[in-house]
Amino acid sequence: MKMLFIPGAGGSGEEWVYQTEYFTGSQAITLPGHPQGKPCSSLDDYVEWLRDYIHQHQYQDVVLIGHSMGSAIAQLYGLKYSQEIRALVLIGAGARLRVLPDLLAKLERMITDRVAWKQYLQDEYCLIPPEVRPALLAARMEIGPAVTLNDYLCCDRFDIMEQVQAIKLPALVICGSEDKKTPVKYTRYLADNIDRAKPLVIDGATHWVHIEKPREVNQAIEEFLTRLT
Repeated sequence: MKMLFIPGAGGSGEEWVYQTEYFTGSQAITLPGHPQGKPCSSLDDYVEWLRDYIHQHQYQDVVLIGHSMGSAIAQLYGLKYSQEIRALVLIGAGARLRVLPDLLAKLERMITDRVAWKQYLQDEYCLIPPEVRPALLAARMEIGPAVTLNDYLCCDRFDIMEQVQAIKLPALVICGSEDKKTPVKYTRYLADNIDRAKPLVIDGATHWVHIEKPREVNQAIEEFLTRLT
């Protein structure tokens, strides 16, 4: 199986370091505009970009693992092109990803306020293990608030609550018990509405569960993939 890890809004492949080191041959995707090139203007466009990427590299037996916005991209891919992939792992996910207007306004102001942007990122990553935090902060600083705002606007338009039942792929849905952005009820909804989905709530973790609790997340993914073979 080819495991492709898709980052969240404004994110980078560095956020999957614990997973790509653990799963031999897996790959963390760098989305367009993050930072090279131009970001897509919708999640559907990100899906089409990802599909082209998979076809160009002739990947087979693909498992999509997405965090937050990445999970939305994975869900849309599963809806549109289910026959082309093997399974989904959805982390910090929801069938709808509304974004608070205050956050959108703050991000817009940060485009011209680098100090506020840096402080925002430091607050976001305050619980991230210190051995990986500097690399994550550096990558996010380079990607910048404008791309992050673009991605959040894409997320704000994402709503497949009435379509998610059409996903017919095996799915593992993971969230942290303390996740405020995509709380546990979002995971329960996905698990209740995707026929072949299994939920997992990891105690004590926040929205960055795959970085904060990599051992538990990696073990769950490994067990899930073992059952696919």
